[in-house]
Amino acid sequence: MAENKISQEHLEELQSGVSKINQVALQIGNLELQKHGLLHQGLELQSDLSKFQAKLEEKYGKVSVNIQDGTYEPIEDKQEVVEK
Repeated sequence: MAENKISQEHLEELQSGVSKINQVALQIGNLELQKHGLLHQGLELQSDLSKFQAKLEEKYGKVSVNIQDGTYEPIEDKQEVVEK
């Protein structure tokens, strides 16, 4: 019985293609892990900033701060006036 087999050249080309796809998949996985870590880091930084903003509000009240030069202006509460 004759063995059905592709040529060595075709086998090597097939193996190379599969290997390249596997390498790309591995790289994508690594990038997703980095992305996941950065997303968590971003959330932590946002939380830290919110805590700091609360400290600023305790000291200065509700203000809008210019992050370029540190000047600030009070934020006025906007209350809607209901007319009858």
